[in-house]
Amino acid sequence: MTEENYNYRTSQTLLRNQFPGKGKLQIPIIPKFQEKSGDFDDLLLIGFDKTHLEDQNHLDRMVHFFLYDYRFERVWRSPGNDIEKLSRYRAVLSPDFSMYLEMAPVMQIYNVFRNRWCGAYWASKGIRVIPTVNWGDASTFDFCFEGIEKGSIVAVSTYMASEHDNRCDQKEWFMAGYNELLRRIEPEKIICYNTPFPEMQGNIVYVDYERSSWKYMNYERNFQNDDLDSFKIGGAYRNSCDTIEPYLIGKGGGSAYGGDWKPSKPEDYRLIGQPGEVKITFKKDGTKVATKIGEDGRAIAERHYTDHKQPWAHSNPHDHRINWISPRYGIPNFEKSHTNYWPEDFPDGAPEFKSAGRNYMKYYFNTEEDNRFKTISDFKECLIRGGEVVFSWKGTTYAVSSYAEKFSISEAYKQETEKLCNTADEVLEYMVGSDRLRDVITQVTVLDRTI
Repeated sequence: MTEENYNYRTSQTLLRNQFPGKGKLQIPIIPKFQEKSGDFDDLLLIGFDKTHLEDQNHLDRMVHFFLYDYRFERVWRSPGNDIEKLSRYRAVLSPDFSMYLEMAPVMQIYNVFRNRWCGAYWASKGIRVIPTVNWGDASTFDFCFEGIEKGSIVAVSTYMASEHDNRCDQKEWFMAGYNELLRRIEPEKIICYNTPFPEMQGNIVYVDYERSSWKYMNYERNFQNDDLDSFKIGGAYRNSCDTIEPYLIGKGGGSAYGGDWKPSKPEDYRLIGQPGEVKITFKKDGTKVATKIGEDGRAIAERHYTDHKQPWAHSNPHDHRINWISPRYGIPNFEKSHTNYWPEDFPDGAPEFKSAGRNYMKYYFNTEEDNRFKTISDFKECLIRGGEVVFSWKGTTYAVSSYAEKFSISEAYKQETEKLCNTADEVLEYMVGSDRLRDVITQVTVLDRTI
């Protein structure tokens, strides 16, 4: 055996066995946090991805890892690299490696081990560490609380379990694990990142999710421009940093797909109904929409009685197939290849949009605020899921849609202004007058959007 091979097979990078654990899995134990006066007064957190060696303004915050795992995998791969930086902050929550319900059990166990190992390692280097606790379903309760001493101070987040966007809450899942946490750990305090559910018992230290976000952080002038640009909407295009969502979303538990879909705008209600019915709805401008409901009470097809101001791309009417699997699971997706009924192909007009049950007529009107794109990501998601959009900017109307497996954007009824794009990001580079769409998409007046 070579020395190189021997050193590798006996290294802690591979073995990870230097911290004592209990039970069959030997999950490392994070020492109890020794509270100091003022530790939890007006507590705010800072995401690991926002920590800097140059930071002077946020050192009174505790560092959290309620982020997507890829943003902090480095602390497992190279655990010593961030010691100096993390030690400058008030305390550090152990990394919240994901515990999604859909994960293979062995991955859930592995992520609990990584959470505790990193916490124990940092504690051994003199960093003040508070265990972050997460869980899957009841089958994880026998290991997901391991490595935490009774009476410890712990941290949880309710963000993924809370109702937001078009998703219902996952409170039932969260409360089952939370109550088990109280029973097994009997924590002295529970840091709760995001609003606690009313049913939550215990000595809860509520940390305001919004006030802890990057929007309320002050950065020094000596930070690099690249760092600051990544917090902006608009500005220079940076593929991974063009929305605020990556810095606000707290993930890691519950379903990987999120809670069940629910309508968030008035016009969304047309997409659910009685099995077999066709719902006839009219938009504010009088446009008729017919939505066919499938056997599970969710929309499976829709007919639009409009050309979406792109008559070369859409016949009036035209049909869309709707699925709830791809590209986004559990929510309505309008498939890109819609069906046109051009007069030369259908001289007798479009075939009947048949229903197995009764027709149901209703007026659903989105307000201007309902239609507005709150973030760049909101617009991109709409396009990715097959949405069609009509908006105005500085007196000119524009249309965005999908056909021929591409995204189309143009001025209304002006094919010569059309640009065909492969991605939603390319659409955002389109010039609307003298402005780039990416820079103004949250300011345009959205006249209509299908999703």
